[in-house]
Amino acid sequence: MVVMALALAGCSSYRPWINAPRPPAADAGQQAGAESRRLPPTAAQPVTMAVTLSGGGARAAAFGLGVLRELKATTLTIDGQTSSLLDHVALISGVSGGSILAAHFAAFGDATLQRFEPDFLLVPFEGRLIREALWPKRLYRLTSPWYGRTQILAQRFDELFEGRTFADVIKRPGAPELMITATDLTTGAPFDFTAEQFQLICSDIEATPLSFAVAASSAVPLLLSPVTLRNHADACPQAASTPAPAPAQDYRARMLQSSVESYRNARERPYIHLVDGGVTDNLGVRLMLDRLVATGSMTANFSEVTPGTIRRLILVTVNSERSLTERVDNSDRVPTTTQVLESLIFGAGSRETQVTLAMLNDDQRRWRDEILRTRGQPGSPFAADAEIHVVSVSLHDVPDDKIRHSLLRVPTAFTIEAHDVIELQRAGAAALRESPAFKRLKQSLDALPAAH
Repeated sequence: MVVMALALAGCSSYRPWINAPRPPAADAGQQAGAESRRLPPTAAQPVTMAVTLSGGGARAAAFGLGVLRELKATTLTIDGQTSSLLDHVALISGVSGGSILAAHFAAFGDATLQRFEPDFLLVPFEGRLIREALWPKRLYRLTSPWYGRTQILAQRFDELFEGRTFADVIKRPGAPELMITATDLTTGAPFDFTAEQFQLICSDIEATPLSFAVAASSAVPLLLSPVTLRNHADACPQAASTPAPAPAQDYRARMLQSSVESYRNARERPYIHLVDGGVTDNLGVRLMLDRLVATGSMTANFSEVTPGTIRRLILVTVNSERSLTERVDNSDRVPTTTQVLESLIFGAGSRETQVTLAMLNDDQRRWRDEILRTRGQPGSPFAADAEIHVVSVSLHDVPDDKIRHSLLRVPTAFTIEAHDVIELQRAGAAALRESPAFKRLKQSLDALPAAH
């Protein structure tokens, strides 16, 4: 009866939220603002940290929550002031499942440590999502060419985030900068929800709902529909007068420049369709690394920071990728469609993660060498005792063999078993706590009062 009624009613013309062009009066201010927010104002702290949370559905969100709780439990004292390491997070980045936690923490801060588990991890989020998709009103809206399955997901996320937008995050005192990464369906390049990216399409990141960004980052191809942004680049008066940048030397900088240029012609690309960020970068760190490479140096990237301010620069990457349920190379039979899809997602995806981690290791060595050369020098943002620490935490690093093998089999879904939620949080805390790089960081932080 419902299907018949829908057929008689015809197709829906419902249109979901889409980004508007940036108000002309805000052009100059936001253009300057995007430049100044390349790194957040909170980056002026002596201890400055960025945290990136990988994709992996609720598994990634639970494992990442354990890491955040361990950061909160880690204290340090600078100039007689005691704080937690979590208080020094200046940037939090998320992809897919990790973006749910990243956005929640950016919106609600430490309250996430108590609220996120009962509000998201322990509720039948996925079951309710499926039920809502079958409601007559939803079924009718799904006949609209502008409304897809991911819009239903976005509405559920909007309830979780209590209607918050990026503007609400920016206004919250002490909030870190938030970066959510999706994938540009046309170019295959990462697309991040930041002021810098939205300046390219002449739109306002502050008016963007957190739910829209997280839904875009979580829009697994085929299972969920792409989401759409309007490219308003031709509406910016400064677009035509912006000089072309000098050719970049590093291939990563050239690729980034090519991606940037693709958004400047709104006539050729009036719409940007986005899917799951894990398609291009499941760690949510590659675009950040490429931008650091494009600026030429760490010193240039921190040009807005008062000289001599930064003493410890920290990057924590959280990798919640799972293992293959079944290895196709253990059999001579032709792999099934399900096996092929799983191998492409988790096998090939894992290789891309390893490539990103290798890039990170190479970049870290260059950054460390630069900081050692420039720290304490006139005009340098780095104090004389400045250090950089990169801590990579992975589900594969869980100390207990039995627990690790069990958790690596947890499916990538919006809802997982309650006992897995608890174990993943414990595992995230333990993996960080037992990390050799994190232990070295704690020793370095303990030395701060004496070194100043």
